[in-house]
Amino acid sequence: MAERLNGTRSHPDGNGTAPPAEDHPLSRHRSHAAPTVAEAVQPLMAVYFSGGAPVRFSFWDGSTTGPENTPGCVVVHSPTALTRMLWSPNELGVGRAFVAGDIDIEGDFYGVLKALRRSTTVTAKPSARALTSALSVAMRLGAVGPPPRRPDEEVHLSGWRHSKQRDAAAIRHHYDVGDAFYRLILGPAMTYSCARFEAAGTSLESAQWSKHDLVCRKLGLPDGPGKRLLDVGCGWGSMAIHAACEYGAKAVGITLSPSQQRTAQQYALAAGMAGEVEVRLQDYRDLRGETFDAISSIGMFEHVGRRHMDEYFGKLFALLVPGGRLLNHAISKPGGSKMNSFINRYVFPDGELIDVADVVRAMERAGFEVRDVESLREHYTRTLRAWVANLEGSWEKAVELAGERRARVWRLYMTASANAFDQGAIAVHQVLGVRPTADGASLMPPTRAAWG
Repeated sequence: MAERLNGTRSHPDGNGTAPPAEDHPLSRHRSHAAPTVAEAVQPLMAVYFSGGAPVRFSFWDGSTTGPENTPGCVVVHSPTALTRMLWSPNELGVGRAFVAGDIDIEGDFYGVLKALRRSTTVTAKPSARALTSALSVAMRLGAVGPPPRRPDEEVHLSGWRHSKQRDAAAIRHHYDVGDAFYRLILGPAMTYSCARFEAAGTSLESAQWSKHDLVCRKLGLPDGPGKRLLDVGCGWGSMAIHAACEYGAKAVGITLSPSQQRTAQQYALAAGMAGEVEVRLQDYRDLRGETFDAISSIGMFEHVGRRHMDEYFGKLFALLVPGGRLLNHAISKPGGSKMNSFINRYVFPDGELIDVADVVRAMERAGFEVRDVESLREHYTRTLRAWVANLEGSWEKAVELAGERRARVWRLYMTASANAFDQGAIAVHQVLGVRPTADGASLMPPTRAAWG
């Protein structure tokens, strides 16, 4: 497994394997007058990084550059990696190169990604002189040419953004990878959202139980059995099953993934809750003619989009009885943003992160009285690190289940996301709102002690 993770393996690029180092014009057997790749690539480094290479780089001719005392090393296997980054000089080009196997990262994966992120200047507009120099280097290295074929794992959606058909296709791209692959990463809880770690030694499964229980208590489900719960974007049914098992709720879960629906139904049956938990293949926009005492939305809101969030909260408000509560659990970003280009193409197509302040305002516009806002940012760092450990600890099995490129997508995305949460670039918030009664009563407990 260590060899597979550290890049000492066959090159998986569909364009063919890289030529042997000794056959390349810039190999270690070249004329003494010719520079090494590491020497030749310095102008490219200046375009991508402020202050030079932030970590060690190793190239296909065996030459290296960058400081010795770094968390790890970026291994560049062939000029194809540079070609990808010339055509897409941002995280998408780097991501494509990693997914295709044109580059690998050895050593501390988290540390290398942090160092690269801190030092990159690729979002700044390089000077014409720098670009000319970089292009000259790329030509000498054989990296100038047509764009390499994109990895097949990159999604291409059609239709109007956030239309029902396109949203369904986006969800299927992400979730219909295979339940066995998700089970390997997520563990027995099969819960694909931020866990809640109550102590240093808390297991991932216990932390997911704690998160579900916190949501149930915030929604008032312990007040009495028989409450009707809607779980929007129910995943594999863990929240709905928890509410039914622990608090006697009558739960309806909705998803756009046929695979998730089938598995969630099986899990409900295995838990003895088939009569208490209904799992539907349904878009939230198609819900009508029924009401609920409580609604949970966990890891779903990122798929809604800013333009549709008023519609989203308006629909959920209309589905609640007076005094009913909504718990919206979602990743947030100060100022908001669409997902970056790599995550949008490979992980969450059309995903958007909304500033939590905008979420609160949108809920209030829909009629909700917002009663509580809680950040679980540090908990998501721990959750993602646990998922990465699961993936790396069963790497061969993950490759067998989903293919090497898909496994590489997940390793890169989850590691980078853990760093982003750790550094505060993104967060995750639970926002609790209530639909007041006609006379303005919230029917809420007087303090947070009910769910503390």
